[in-house]
Amino acid sequence: MKGFAMLGIGKTGWIEKDKPVCGPLDALVKPIAVSPCTSDIHTVWEGALGERHDMILGHESVGEVAEVGSLVKDFKPGDRVVVTAITPDWGSLEAQGGYAMHSGGMLSGWKFSNFKDGVFGEYYHVNEADANMALLPSNLAPETAVMLCDMMPTGLHGAELAEIKFGDTVCVIGIGPVGLMSVAGAVLRGASSVYAVGSRPVCAKVAKEYGATDIINYKEGDIVEQIFEKTDGKGVDRVIIAGGGVETVEQAVRMLKPGGRIGNVNYFGEGGAISVSLAPWGNGMAHKLIAGGLMPGGRLRAEKLASLITNGRIDPSKLVTHVFHGFDKIPEALELMHNKPSDLIKPVVLMD
Repeated sequence: MKGFAMLGIGKTGWIEKDKPVCGPLDALVKPIAVSPCTSDIHTVWEGALGERHDMILGHESVGEVAEVGSLVKDFKPGDRVVVTAITPDWGSLEAQGGYAMHSGGMLSGWKFSNFKDGVFGEYYHVNEADANMALLPSNLAPETAVMLCDMMPTGLHGAELAEIKFGDTVCVIGIGPVGLMSVAGAVLRGASSVYAVGSRPVCAKVAKEYGATDIINYKEGDIVEQIFEKTDGKGVDRVIIAGGGVETVEQAVRMLKPGGRIGNVNYFGEGGAISVSLAPWGNGMAHKLIAGGLMPGGRLRAEKLASLITNGRIDPSKLVTHVFHGFDKIPEALELMHNKPSDLIKPVVLMD
């Protein structure tokens, strides 16, 4: 089969590979819609995962089941499905301990385009299909549904990690597609004020539509000073980091009230270390907590988040700004994520 792959750090291209083999618990899926991610950019052009050779890229796809293993109970060929970016091994000890995304080792629930061929192929393999696929609701367009694979669950996980409570003031650093979903998640969890940090007008507009009360433009001055100005010097109760470089952790600690919590879902692709100044952290005793996590995967999570869309609680279609048609358009869509033009939030490629 044909697939679009990472050939090496800084290099991509089309390759031919054997069609994956379907195990008894697994499925083979033919993509209907895929979407490139900033993580793909970190992986290829920043070498964030180290060297990878001839690894098919992509981890966001809805598709049609082409084949199922003999032990798969709930899916059959022809079913249209959502496949989450994180596909854990659900029988692992890590999963039994509540951290399925780390099944088999840290971050090992993230298989696609990490250590396993991803979804930018004519077919892709899904382990433990009954647990890692969800039926695509009939009233949900594929280009919207593909946001269920990573953008929406990752963004909402930022709000979960920050443990936002009713009436909390929240700052979301980075309002790309993940950050925009964090804004929506913060509002759903009861935030009173949401300060969204970003500079692109298209993202600021959607952030407002999702419930951001203020836009903080980092090009107009230090974001911590702007937050203190907006909050009469008090800072915020919660911070979600969904973008930016390693410096954002220091900024988050500085703007956080004592007793506050930071939820990080940002994939730091560059920078060897994160540093936090002692004084803003109360010399380690300010009860300012930093929680960072990989999004949960799996069928139950996907079904629950899909119900948020179909019942009108969240509309992730606002994230999709560019739609391409045809398998051969994957490199063009990926290049958009690489260059990030001012009118881009998220591209989708439909396989029609």
